[in-house]
Amino acid sequence: MIFDKDGTLISFDAMWAAWARRLGLRLEASTRRPVAGDVFAAIGYDPIADRVRPGGPLAISTMAGIEDRIGSVLRRWCPSVAAARRALADAWFEPDPVATAMPLADLQGLFQALRQGGRRVAVATTDGRDPTEATLHALGVGDDVAVLACGDDDGPVKPSPEVIVAICRQLDVEIRRTAMVGDTAADLEMARGAGAGRSIGVLSGVSAASDLASLADVVLDSITDLLAVEATG
Repeated sequence: MIFDKDGTLISFDAMWAAWARRLGLRLEASTRRPVAGDVFAAIGYDPIADRVRPGGPLAISTMAGIEDRIGSVLRRWCPSVAAARRALADAWFEPDPVATAMPLADLQGLFQALRQGGRRVAVATTDGRDPTEATLHALGVGDDVAVLACGDDDGPVKPSPEVIVAICRQLDVEIRRTAMVGDTAADLEMARGAGAGRSIGVLSGVSAASDLASLADVVLDSITDLLAVEATG
């Protein structure tokens, strides 16, 4: 069983909405220009609703991809490319992967129950490997995860279906016997593209049921409902 991380295992908004707001302030300070609105639009953050837009870069892209988007915005505001690069370097920071990690379920209990039932557990995320490992270990489930696929790994990254193919190859598990659990359409499209046996959507992240229904075999409120679904096959 492959899990997305942010929005599925831990609260998306607790980490990324707060990060986006703070980064916007830092960018305005470094550029001395009102760039936050354009930055928020480019990365898919709605500051009025304080929500991340499903399908936007903040929801599905890697940190490098998000940084590139912001750099493109700053080049429109700054007098030169060099000035834009300096402003971004001065303002850029990454969220604390431990302090902002709010679990969306009893992850230790869930992962242990899955393992006791014969399941292998993997995590596929666009976040970097170091913060992902720090998060999982801080939540007490680092040793329960057999394989990690992260956004700064060599080779394919989410949402490429090849990520699921590679995980299954490492675990020597047939793809058709694999389930993908995620909060975005990109997670479920990746599962369908790889030929995963089951696509499970959760509403604990950035997406509404209408965003996931056509791509999911089942849509759950959160992963707290997962064991009940597993029990029914």
